[in-house]
Amino acid sequence: MANVIRHSLTAEELAALALSLAHLGAGPQSVTARRGLRHAFAHLDLDDDVIATTLTTLTTPLPTDVARRARAVANAITARLVIRIQYHDAAGRMTVRDVEPVTCLVHGEFWYLVGWCRMRRSIRAFRFDRILAVEPTDLPARPHLPQRYLPFQRRARVRRPSAA
Repeated sequence: MANVIRHSLTAEELAALALSLAHLGAGPQSVTARRGLRHAFAHLDLDDDVIATTLTTLTTPLPTDVARRARAVANAITARLVIRIQYHDAAGRMTVRDVEPVTCLVHGEFWYLVGWCRMRRSIRAFRFDRILAVEPTDLPARPHLPQRYLPFQRRARVRRPSAA
């Protein structure tokens, strides 16, 4: 099947493919798929260090324990169920939180779970390497549109009619 990809994939398409590989860890299928992604990335014009680092992170297998937690998160996103996580924050505090998972993303060197934190009552991003445990629940999560919660995205300003 030589020359199957005739057109370059967009950065968004490449990221979506890489996200789908995250929970595979270092299995044989993921090794081949990541090699294919690295080949596709070789044809992108990367003049931004953050983008280059992010793409490297996308093509590096997650450690086995992190991949196992990523699988549990991915399953909860698909099933629209709340998960309970044990989280170790940047200040060293450990909390247990119920989270309605929305999506996962990569920025720079780290994978993140983006979800509605029921404890903080707002959207939060949790670094995967700081999530110590993921426990599935049978509590239904409300539907959340991922595009509303992704960081680094510009929001269209709503124009209000001027008072004449």
